[in-house]
Amino acid sequence: MRTYRDLFRTPEFTPLLLASAGLTAAQTVAGLALSLLVFESTGSALLSSLAMFGPALAQLVGAATVLSSADRLPPRAALTGLALFSGLGTALQALPGLPVWALFALLLGLGLAGSVGGGVRYGLLHEILPRDGYLLGRSVVSMSAGIVQICGFAVGGILVATLSARGALLAAAALHLPTAAATRFGLRPRLSRAGGRPSVTETWRTNARLWSSAPRRAVFLALWLPNGLVVGVESLYVPYAPGSAGLLFAVGALGMLAGDLLVGRVLPTRWRPPLAVPLCALLAAPYLLFALHPGPTLAAGLVALATVGYASGLLLQDRLLALTPEELSGQALGLHSSGMLAVQGLGAAAAGAVAQLTSPAIGMAMTAAASLTVTLMLARRLG
Repeated sequence: MRTYRDLFRTPEFTPLLLASAGLTAAQTVAGLALSLLVFESTGSALLSSLAMFGPALAQLVGAATVLSSADRLPPRAALTGLALFSGLGTALQALPGLPVWALFALLLGLGLAGSVGGGVRYGLLHEILPRDGYLLGRSVVSMSAGIVQICGFAVGGILVATLSARGALLAAAALHLPTAAATRFGLRPRLSRAGGRPSVTETWRTNARLWSSAPRRAVFLALWLPNGLVVGVESLYVPYAPGSAGLLFAVGALGMLAGDLLVGRVLPTRWRPPLAVPLCALLAAPYLLFALHPGPTLAAGLVALATVGYASGLLLQDRLLALTPEELSGQALGLHSSGMLAVQGLGAAAAGAVAQLTSPAIGMAMTAAASLTVTLMLARRLG
């Protein structure tokens, strides 16, 4: 499978893509609205930040407890049920007078659901596409997510301004309904990929099995650490250049789209595997020059170049699937997704701490250097 025409001719790909885009839109709007609602209620920048990034950290808890469900639930029923659950949870967050602790309890529940949903979704993508089509399909899902996030933040800002934070939360809750419809009516029923009942014990047992293989360990670390540390670099765009942060985020999104397009569609299959490590290095190397305090134009060019390196994730996911038994693919991809989101949150905290002690420019350069060091340490295991 080499063309987008072939990809979209796959009957179930389009509804799965629409469901993924709808989920991203709902989460983007809800994250912005909830962050503002918590800040208005508490005046705490820390709690406001946790309200936006909390689901990512909650997914780490999900990866350790409920992730075995990803391969042990029928995919269509699981995705439909999780979409409805997420819509209900988001709507409950909009209730007037709800205490902050209750908001975060709901956020934890939504994060746990998200950890299972990611494993089910990407495991199903691997199932409905031929083996040589996963990378192309995953690149399209990634590109659509980037576009939807950019639009979601813009629409979310408008909704907050016109409807209030609670009104925007209700709008985000409503976005989960077409997502549920797309999965329920666009996907055919399937049996679960693995037998047995999901449980915390089974989650730990399968995670231990996935982690026991040295080649898989190296791929997981390469998917989590270089990426997570670079997200920490990106979290410093605002303090580095308050007036140009929007430009940096925009060109970063364009660079990511270009990388996904290049790897997913343009590069011949035989060229892809050797590029995983160079792309991981590219993700961090341009940020080293931020120690020299480049101006807005040069900074934008460096960011656009660096973010092409995010395409390394596509190549590493493809390698992970090649190293993983079919019946564990959902949990493997869910573990990748949950771990990556959690390390991104930790990377942002680490970069912020370094910047607090030094400066935003030095914080960006030092965090990028840490990412590059990890890539070089993993290069032999990935070679």
